[in-house]
Amino acid sequence: MNRNFFTTLVLSAIVSLAQAQTPVPNKPAPKVGPRPVPAAPALGAKSYLLMDFNSERILVEKNPDMRIEPASITKLMTSYVVFKELAEGNITLEETAAVSEKAWRTGGSRMFIEPDMQVSIEDLLKGMVIQSGNDASVALAEHVAGSEEAFASLMNHYAEILGMTGTRYMNSTGLPDPEHYTTAIDIALLSAAIIREFPEYYVWYSDKEFTFNNIRQHNRNTLLWRLLPGRVRQA
Repeated sequence: MNRNFFTTLVLSAIVSLAQAQTPVPNKPAPKVGPRPVPAAPALGAKSYLLMDFNSERILVEKNPDMRIEPASITKLMTSYVVFKELAEGNITLEETAAVSEKAWRTGGSRMFIEPDMQVSIEDLLKGMVIQSGNDASVALAEHVAGSEEAFASLMNHYAEILGMTGTRYMNSTGLPDPEHYTTAIDIALLSAAIIREFPEYYVWYSDKEFTFNNIRQHNRNTLLWRLLPGRVRQA
């Protein structure tokens, strides 16, 4: 190889290496605006609210104070009252409640308890939380307060304590009544209270199915099947 050509090649490599190692002056970072947030999807609901549990920040809302019929969301307060009774030691999960004819005859969704049957408080709670059993709701109400009417007074008492100013309960099930109503913001307050105060029971709301009296029923919360498609816990 020609010596001059070899020398030129080496010098070129040295110059290239030196240029590569020469620090490049820092360039100011380009100004970037805040990350765009997509618009909330259009929903058909007349009233709704989405609140972050940890920060209590309301993320999106529409008519959160509008009076609405709670239907089976009523059972959130039914369970809250029973959880309170458990926490105060007034009842236990193991003790049993007698099923009245009124509880047995209650229409709508059911866990299929039968008259004169003795059912544990835990089974009744799961029958209400997982299966949305109206019969279980009435049986719990009667066991705790003696009658569903007296239990509704307890529900309204705790609603007042939680600041649920737009809510009034007339029954433990959510069956229609013109004086039975709530609001989206009140539902959020109650839901947060259940998560905060009773995490050991809150986990039941994620159970996809429950079997009682040899009848297996799926959880009626369809969001579970979208968010947790592979999860089924044994009750």
